[in-house]
Amino acid sequence: MLDENIDALDGACHCGTVRFHVRLANGLRSARRCTCSYCRMRGAIAVTANLDDIRIVSGEEALTLYQFNTKTAKHYFCSVCGIYTHHQRRSNPQQYGVNVACLEGISPFDFPSVIVNDGVSHPSDGAVAGKSGRAGVLKFIPEQ
Repeated sequence: MLDENIDALDGACHCGTVRFHVRLANGLRSARRCTCSYCRMRGAIAVTANLDDIRIVSGEEALTLYQFNTKTAKHYFCSVCGIYTHHQRRSNPQQYGVNVACLEGISPFDFPSVIVNDGVSHPSDGAVAGKSGRAGVLKFIPEQ
């Protein structure tokens, strides 16, 4: 069973070159996906950490930055194995989204359901007032 109250974890990319320690702002309860063009293709589940709450332990020099469109969000990935580790959020540049698949002992398939945010109608783009910001819910139902 997933303990949503976990708030401090170690993480790494696939090859282990990039290693980090993170304190999550709201434990694993902040798990979400997004429908923007980049997140749709990346397919990761992210959890939230404040900017000061992630510390790169090793491999910082291997992190590569990717930005697109408004260039507000900063997406970081390992230049050796290509795995996305975290990103500085566009909706709140004071926070990071951290790839749960990189967190020690956590799998994206540990979450029975994950909120999907509407990144196509982004709030920073003047999205329709009164809209919830949610696009839906993604569910994982394991075979018995």
